[in-house]
Amino acid sequence: MTELTRRSLLAGSVAMTAAGLLLPRGGFAQDAQPKAGGKMTIGMSGAATSDTLDPALYLAGPIIIAMLGVCNTLMEIDHTGKAQPELAESVEPDATATTWTFKIRSDAKFSDGKAVTAKDVIASFNHHRGPDSKSGAKGPLEQIKDIRADGDHTVVFELTSGNADFPTLTADYHYIIMPANEDGTLNWQSGLGTGGYTLVSHEPGVRIVLKRRGDYFKKDRAWFEDVELLAIADTTARQNALMTGQVDVINAPDLATVDLLKRRPGISLVETTGTAHYTMPMRTNVKPFDDNNVRLALKYAIDREEFLQKILRGYGKVANDSPITPANRYYAADLPQHSYDPDKAKYYLKQSGLSSLDVQLHVSDAAFTGAVDSAQLFQQSAKACGINVDVKREPADNYWTNIWLKQPFCMGYWNGRPTEDDMFSLVYAKGAEWNESVWDNEKFNQLLLTARAELDDAKRREMYHEMQALVSEDGGTIIPVFVNYVDAQNNKVAHGPVAGDRFFDGWKIVERWWAA
Repeated sequence: MTELTRRSLLAGSVAMTAAGLLLPRGGFAQDAQPKAGGKMTIGMSGAATSDTLDPALYLAGPIIIAMLGVCNTLMEIDHTGKAQPELAESVEPDATATTWTFKIRSDAKFSDGKAVTAKDVIASFNHHRGPDSKSGAKGPLEQIKDIRADGDHTVVFELTSGNADFPTLTADYHYIIMPANEDGTLNWQSGLGTGGYTLVSHEPGVRIVLKRRGDYFKKDRAWFEDVELLAIADTTARQNALMTGQVDVINAPDLATVDLLKRRPGISLVETTGTAHYTMPMRTNVKPFDDNNVRLALKYAIDREEFLQKILRGYGKVANDSPITPANRYYAADLPQHSYDPDKAKYYLKQSGLSSLDVQLHVSDAAFTGAVDSAQLFQQSAKACGINVDVKREPADNYWTNIWLKQPFCMGYWNGRPTEDDMFSLVYAKGAEWNESVWDNEKFNQLLLTARAELDDAKRREMYHEMQALVSEDGGTIIPVFVNYVDAQNNKVAHGPVAGDRFFDGWKIVERWWAA
């Protein structure tokens, strides 16, 4: 980081520990020498016919991977888990981390030839702010009091209080920089960006095609001449596409058969330890989930070790109903573990005045590979606890728009975030757009604001420890396991060490990988 000079303020605050570990699982050596040319075809889940170029509405899938190749963010997360300048040339805080000054690269241009300016940066962030914004990433930006330009290539963010993690926040994929209209609104409809690729075509829920620009300001990135992203929701179809050569790389292979897949000549797994986790959100404003005794009963009714072995085949770690993972800086490893315990589940049911419980769980493998099987495992383990789980299987298409955030109890998935503040602010803070359990804990909300501004690392660690305990014991989300990112590739593509903040090399596969 070029100008993060206040080392006492920032030491370790923009890094994830233990993230980005490359764990090769059978296969071949990577080509250490990147070269321009060739084509990469990606097959992946998460696409929907409702996908749009509007970054405020990004949820998952090919649209995010593509637009991170077309556009840049101010900062990016490297393979070690650290935030580094990307479209920013440098970033400098004041003494309290309340005011942050970003200098924008003067050599960055949109693909129409227009130089990026402070006006574009401001429009890109303001697109997610304000009362009329529909952005799922609106919550984390509520800390911004003002954004202003200081010349054409300097942007100053003034926060309501100090935040040592603010540079890392700007690396979120929602905050890609796109051109501003004359009135200061964002011209997201153009599909223009400053990245190494241009958007050739986008068929929502079907296919996205990209073309290399050749004039990218990063001379050591964006190697492929052409990139095609195919939406393949079905896991078996995705794996078959890889085995037959239709695609070069896929995400989320079926872990039940992944050992067979990696034995095939020319196919290798890429596994990283990161921040991903599966969730089972219970909307706490709906009965019976408004009673924490019911929530605790359900947390003790799931066999996490069985989940880990049968669904993940060991490619992960037992979780404890908190979204902060071993890859995060302030992970609380010493919290009392929620383990499968029918007696405790029955005890908490009794505390809620119930002798038995009937719940409906909405699920689709669109949530994550193996979601339907995991729901059925939960159904079986819950029976011994006096809990009857009605598993309602939903269509994969538009699961994220029709079921998630709408049904009282469903399956979900999070790639996680590199900082505790980012993850908590996005999903667990009161009123957050993506607060999937509608959870509202006064103590947690107070700690969230205090910890964000705290510059003493030891005090900050204590606060995040308490917040994880609150989420685990009172939160409305069951988090049974942390998930290793597992992708699969053929020997036609190559890469260096991969990032662990998300799958597909931190979702930067389009610009970081090359033809073998």
